[in-house]
Amino acid sequence: MTLRGAVMSDNKIMLVDDEEGLRRFLGLTLMDFGYTVETAENGVEALKLLENFHPDIIVTDIKMPRMDGIDLLKAIKEDHPHIEVIMLTGHGDLDLAIESLKNDAADFITKPVDDDVLELSLERVMEKIHLKRQVKEYTENLEKMVEEKTSRIVELERQNAACQVVEGITDALSNAAHEVESESSMFNELPCLVSIHNRYLEIVATNKLLKERLGDVVGKNSFDIYSDRTSAGNACPVQLTFQTGKGQRSKETFITEDGEEIPVTVYTAPIPAKNGEIELVLDISVDMTELQRLRDELLETQSKFQRLFDEAPCYISVQNKDYTIAEVNRRFKDDFLEPIGGTCYSSYKHRDTPCDECPVQRTFKDGESHQMETVVTTKNGEQKNMLVWSAPLRNAYGEIKQVMEMSTDITEIRRLQDHLTSLGFMLGSMSHGVKGMLTALDGGLYRLESGLRKNDSTRVEDATKTLKDVVGRVKKMVLDILYYAKSREIETETIGAGNFLRDTAALIATKAAAANVSYNIDIPKELGNIEIDTSSMSAALVNFLENAVDACDSPLPDKEYSINISAREIADEIEIKISDNGSGMDQETREKIFTLFFSSKGKRGTGIGLFISNQTIEQHGGKISVESEPNQGTTFTILLPRKAEIKKQPRPCPCV
Repeated sequence: MTLRGAVMSDNKIMLVDDEEGLRRFLGLTLMDFGYTVETAENGVEALKLLENFHPDIIVTDIKMPRMDGIDLLKAIKEDHPHIEVIMLTGHGDLDLAIESLKNDAADFITKPVDDDVLELSLERVMEKIHLKRQVKEYTENLEKMVEEKTSRIVELERQNAACQVVEGITDALSNAAHEVESESSMFNELPCLVSIHNRYLEIVATNKLLKERLGDVVGKNSFDIYSDRTSAGNACPVQLTFQTGKGQRSKETFITEDGEEIPVTVYTAPIPAKNGEIELVLDISVDMTELQRLRDELLETQSKFQRLFDEAPCYISVQNKDYTIAEVNRRFKDDFLEPIGGTCYSSYKHRDTPCDECPVQRTFKDGESHQMETVVTTKNGEQKNMLVWSAPLRNAYGEIKQVMEMSTDITEIRRLQDHLTSLGFMLGSMSHGVKGMLTALDGGLYRLESGLRKNDSTRVEDATKTLKDVVGRVKKMVLDILYYAKSREIETETIGAGNFLRDTAALIATKAAAANVSYNIDIPKELGNIEIDTSSMSAALVNFLENAVDACDSPLPDKEYSINISAREIADEIEIKISDNGSGMDQETREKIFTLFFSSKGKRGTGIGLFISNQTIEQHGGKISVESEPNQGTTFTILLPRKAEIKKQPRPCPCV
């Protein structure tokens, strides 16, 4: 669609609205009209933008945060009275619209914005601007020394010419009825429905096309040709023209003699008599059937692409350059909290800073697609491995305005890949640790042999402790490897829960004392019986306790570290809590601690201990939750059913 009036390529418009979607689509419409367009999301930003961008027209919403449209209008008219302002308002804001006109607004348009209404409004405002420019040019070019009488004569001549033009137009329009009825008139050549109406709201003449489409309607009431006008009380455009003395423009529906409805855009113009009173009204209506069909097709296409966007089997988000999320598809909304307006790294990746090598920012920089793998957490707490792709979204000038990020769930694929490839990687990464343990074994044996030869009981005792420690570490590592490498069903037995938990807790007492950490055990002897695999469950609980000791291994001045393990009965379950006041974890770490090969200990951890512990608890039908804050400590809460609800774990690798 193009503006009917001449739109110069240097004409500028500023669009101010707090709705991103309206700014984007209405901005495209204004650019299609031929304007240079800049946008702002509120009045404050608009005033800042005026420092460098000098528009001819400002189109602004009335209701906005920070500074509303009325205040913006007053500020513009105070400092830039030459700028014309068109107000956008809702149907219920008529009082505000009238107030804006009182403050010298050029026009107001109700939402939703109709392109035709916007086009006509801009046309009128541009004509006003052009007239002002012409007046300014004429004023600036007037000779200062022209005598007053000469100027008066020129002015009178202009007025006389204008009167002659008006009289000519009046005579021409007065003959319009005769022209319409004439078979050779220009009105019959127009692809429009043309009719003439008198002041009694009767149709007195029609052109050939209207007669073919609507039948012989001469002599009928003006409102009879409309499908939704039943009497003079329901004013049609012709009646409004007689009442206001001004031409009307509106969308209406004509009805044919067969009852078929024709959507039209009606343009009316008053035809005055020589005494200045309106004698007739000219009605020119354009059939909008084809345009309506094209609009319906456009809406259908938009709906189709929206469905494709929402039903795509992946998560899709559209992001701005400042990492904020502008739009997401339905699948994204179903699995994550509403993130619109928030940053991507905080909304669904739970980070305080952007991701390293962010594909979205890389696409903004070079315009190419990029990919990365990451782990995200849904609003239900489910962790998913995602393959992320980015793609640029460009405007009509080829500039990257936003980037689309598409994330595919590859959790199952990664799980299979991990089981197929990670065993060799794990063994390789552990080689140095195993080598160190073997060296420690050699040293322990040497000290033991030396102590035996010299009959030195102290040396023998120290060597024995070293050997026990190293053998325990070797045993744990081998059991972890075997557990991961081969699927193992748990073998349960019924035992006293209190004695089992107290004995398990005691295993870590020596390590806690060596680390100078206060160790508190609050487990009653009488907790009833529980059905568990004692070997695997003991290893799982010891793993949590050892991690608690490790979290307290970087002491701060004047801080006393402590570890607490407690247990209690809750109906048919036993609740076990293991807490410390050590280093703690941020949210991203909390969400990944049960992921295979993830370790917050760096080279000191293998990344499989907590993974296996979590698997063990799940095999028993239990649940585990984590509460932790950096530098505040961590609490693991484990719920175990008294009777194990044995759940099979997926076989790690089909080849083992």
